[in-house]
Amino acid sequence: MLVLDKIISDRGSRYAVSGAPCGSEEEAKALVAELKRRKRFAKATHHSWALLLPEAPVKNDDGESGAGAVILRILEREGLERHLVVVTRWYGGKHLGGDRFRHVQEAVRQYLAALG
Repeated sequence: MLVLDKIISDRGSRYAVSGAPCGSEEEAKALVAELKRRKRFAKATHHSWALLLPEAPVKNDDGESGAGAVILRILEREGLERHLVVVTRWYGGKHLGGDRFRHVQEAVRQYLAALG
């Protein structure tokens, strides 16, 4: 799993993005569970993710309303199938409003750039 940690910081909230090739929703859930077993990631507030599969897209906001849809939209636009992307957020105590969607988008863009 490719992990880009501490990539965005805003008003106390911090973001990371991770991902890996993935062929099913069950595998995606297992990969997210594996990520959460890492000490630092276990303390995160949200692990929003999306996976574009040929049969149907899958997403999970993990309490960060709308974040999974943002990730999925980028995966669809890029045509990146069978690849899980997880955006992790450590909540810093201040609401970010719409900026949180901008941060999710930027995290996914950084991940795609790292993939090449």
